Amino acid sequence: MTAPAAPTPGPWRSELARAVRSLDALAARFPGLRVTPEMREAERRFPMAATPYYLSLVRKPDFSDPIFAQCVPAPGELREAPWSSADPLGEAPCSPLPRLVHRYGDRAVLLVCSACACRCRHCFRKRVSGTAEPAVSDRELRAVAAYLRRHRAVSDVLLSGGDPLLLPDARLGEILDALRAVRSVRVLRIGSRLPATLPSRITRGLVRTLRARGPLFVSSHFNHPRELTPAALAACGRLVDAGIPVQNQTVLLRGVNDDPATLETLFRTLYHNRVRPYYLFQTDLVRGIEHLRTPLRTGLEIMRHLRANLSGPAIPNFCLDPPGLAGKIELAPESVVARRPGKTILRAGGGTRFVYPDPSE
Repeated sequence: MTAPAAPTPGPWRSELARAVRSLDALAARFPGLRVTPEMREAERRFPMAATPYYLSLVRKPDFSDPIFAQCVPAPGELREAPWSSADPLGEAPCSPLPRLVHRYGDRAVLLVCSACACRCRHCFRKRVSGTAEPAVSDRELRAVAAYLRRHRAVSDVLLSGGDPLLLPDARLGEILDALRAVRSVRVLRIGSRLPATLPSRITRGLVRTLRARGPLFVSSHFNHPRELTPAALAACGRLVDAGIPVQNQTVLLRGVNDDPATLETLFRTLYHNRVRPYYLFQTDLVRGIEHLRTPLRTGLEIMRHLRANLSGPAIPNFCLDPPGLAGKIELAPESVVARRPGKTILRAGGGTRFVYPDPSE
């Protein structure tokens, strides 16, 4: 399948330095863009950032465009809902140390930095990403390694943030080496949006750094077929060619990808380019994204279409990651206990029930 064309991105550091970080700068890039007071208030609450490369994928500078809608402050972000939270996964109570989240027995998350190339409007970790917090220090890293040695059940560590791949190659290598030195840690994973928003960062030097620290997986984050440009697919190809599996996580977003044809194209193209569609996530109950959430029935209907039209390895797991539970809820018709006006009652592991509210209108 032919991917959409996009300008070839330049050296990643200079491109990152030219990121658009305000609505005024965005209006200068898109003459005629009308910036409303509501957009400015949304920007004040949740600051923006977008790389020139990612903005080059915008075809129409308004919220009907799936790229524009993912990176530009929207009036809908001002909508408040009683169930929304700054920490929708309940990570803070599961953080035994600064930087470390240990929600599941055999897995932990290390928040290595707060920086992102683009500040996605649907981000579930807005309390961390894009803040001025410095990257993980040597002292913090030693404390994390000591914790992991005491908790030998943890065999899988995910590097997240922010975006770990914004760190220099050498520093990223030091962090991976510190984790790899813990004998009970068998698998390392890195979650990154950069293959979609700054693919020029996936250099051959970075790939060599990662390859030397395997077994290691990269979790990419593509939400729309338009993000699968030749540059993005080449970045994923460099990782896969080096023996680094790439698996993709997609978030179901209203007005962006909440229709069967769009997601079928996305997952088919990923699969054809050796990237495994791993998760389709129902949107978390985070502040500022009520306008992007879909009812659960939308995702279930899309999954019926995907199962009828895609090969098995191209079909992701449709999941919800609620706080306070022992794991994700895989969303399928049998997961639904009952539907009530404005909410769906779900069955989680061990018979636990979780109530997921429909988006407020």
